[in-house]
Amino acid sequence: MDKKGSFFGIAVVMIASLAIASLWNIVPQIKDSIHYLLDPVLGSLLDFNLTFGMLGVTLIITIITTLIQKYGTDQETLRNLKSEQKKLSEDMKQYKDQPDKIMELNKKQFEFMGEMMKHSMRPIVYTGIPLVLLFRWFVDYFDKIPDFKFFGFLSWLWMYLIFSIIFSTILRKMFKVV
Repeated sequence: MDKKGSFFGIAVVMIASLAIASLWNIVPQIKDSIHYLLDPVLGSLLDFNLTFGMLGVTLIITIITTLIQKYGTDQETLRNLKSEQKKLSEDMKQYKDQPDKIMELNKKQFEFMGEMMKHSMRPIVYTGIPLVLLFRWFVDYFDKIPDFKFFGFLSWLWMYLIFSIIFSTILRKMFKVV
């Protein structure tokens, strides 16, 4: 997928995700289909024990997204780009007293950042819509439980975000994902 194609794909997924999120309560087939699929699986995990179920659901989702990140990107290219970026940062420290050289190195670094973003954003095409559907399902599930807080103070969203970051950090190291 070239640069224009990857950003076009991401734009399509973002627009589709917004459409799904806004049509969730308007088009019952969307909501009913997702509830039909997720209630027996994820719903039963959460019904068994809300805290451990949420940790399990978060871990499962994080494993899937980490694997998609690993196999949906060119890891070798990303490693090379990261290595080049690190070298540029070291060069910038070396030439800190030469503004012209710093400007030249900054320009190169911005080129690498765009290239890194292009490669690392590709998995959004595969995960964007499923994650929006999952989050809409979470909203419906937790709306049925008035004022519930994990550990006495975390909403489901904060619980998911905090533990997905923790799990993602561990899994990215385990699976050697750049």
